[in-house]
Order: sequence, then structure tokens, then C-alpha cells
Amino acid sequence: MNTLRPFVMVLSFFTLFLLSCSPATEPEQAETATEAPEATEEESIVGLVEDVLTAEEQAALTPDMVIQSFKEGNGRFMRNDLTTRNHSEQVRRSTNAQYPKAIVLSCVDSRVPVEDVFDRGIGDVFVARVAGNFVNEDILGSMEFACKVSGSKLILVLGHEHCGAVKAAVDGVELGNITPMLSKIKPAVEATEYEGDRSSKNDAFVHKVCENNVHHAMAQIRERSPILKEMEDNGEIKVVGAVYDMDNGKVSFLN
Repeated sequence: MNTLRPFVMVLSFFTLFLLSCSPATEPEQAETATEAPEATEEESIVGLVEDVLTAEEQAALTPDMVIQSFKEGNGRFMRNDLTTRNHSEQVRRSTNAQYPKAIVLSCVDSRVPVEDVFDRGIGDVFVARVAGNFVNEDILGSMEFACKVSGSKLILVLGHEHCGAVKAAVDGVELGNITPMLSKIKPAVEATEYEGDRSSKNDAFVHKVCENNVHHAMAQIRERSPILKEMEDNGEIKVVGAVYDMDNGKVSFLN
């Protein structure tokens, strides 16, 4: 037993020596990791909190005022100067009612973020989307709800450059339910007067078809919805068209 005592003493001394020489980095790191305070509720709420449009404010709008606000918003989008919004707060403020300014008929294309393109927030616009931004019964019903029931002042048909649905209609693609879908765009292809290559490889021809497809949708709205036609005739709403350019983000309104 006495022979082991010197060995135990040496081992204990060696262990204490190693502990005393070890750098005290881990405690410092642990302390640093806990130094950053958690954000308070007030600090976590950032961005503009716009007042949700009321029925009275919506009623005071004119279609031209909405168009102008869209043009100004698109200018901010092109300059990468989008409004910073507190979406969480806007969601809460728009829970009980909505009075959007317009309904936009857009293509489903993921490269056309409608609200961002016009710098609009939650509760500002209705958005209907279908490949090729054409009109059918469901879209017309949605537009009638937006304008006649909910008071929107504008119907905007928004086409876009490099539209895959338009190109497919130009080339006569046939595949499953895509075939009857493209038949809604075919009238715009057939109505486009053009001398030269009438294929999807010709950007100039595709552009003309894109514009004609927007005009065709606008005509369909007026022809197939007596409700919306009467509202437009009375000056309550406007039906307008535009084309979004993916190359620079600009929305060009059509005559």
C-alpha cells in the first residue's frame, strides 16, 4: 500500500498541472454565444404597415388612379426599390374584410410575381392565374366577384414575353389536357397577321401573338360577361391589358 502512494501523488499532481495549463477558450466561447440578447417583439416587427383599404377608400378610387398606382409600383420594381412591408401585421389587419383595388389575370409562369411587379401588398389585388392568361367561365366568375361584389375598380389582363403557353399554341403542341387548354389561345395565333416565320422560334411573331392574346382575353371579358360590360360602360371599372417584359421587368400597357 505504501509503495503506491508516491505514484498516486505524482499522477494527481500531473493531472492538476494539465488542467491549469489548458486555455480557457471554451468558457469564453460559451459566454459569447449567450451575449446576443433575443429580439423583443417590437424589434422583430419591421417594415411598413399600410392601413388596409376601407370600403369608403376603395369607393373613392377611380380606374385611372389604380392604373397610375400600378405604373408607379412597376417603376419601383424596376429600380429594385420595393416597399418593405410588415406582412405579418398586414395579415392580421386584413382578417375581417378585403377591398382590393383590382383583379389581375396573369399567366401561371413562376417568373411573373404579380404583387411584386406592381409593388402591391396583402389585400391590394385579386390575382387569377392560368397558363396563357386566357378567359374561361371560372375566370369570368372570379372577375365578377372581384368587381361587382367586392368593388374592385380595374381588370388587368397581364401577358408576358417568352410565354411557354403562347409558344406551345403557336407550334400546335398536343399533350393530354394541355391540348384543350391551348385551344383557348389558338384564336390569337390565327388572328395574328405576319409575313414570315410563324413558329415559336421567331420572337417577333411570338410577341405579336402575345399581345393579340391579351386583346382577345379583353374582348372575351366584354362579350361573355354582361355584368362587367355594363360596369365598364358606366365608368365603374376599366378593362385594360399589358405585357410584362422579363428582360427588364417593365410592364407596358396596351392601347
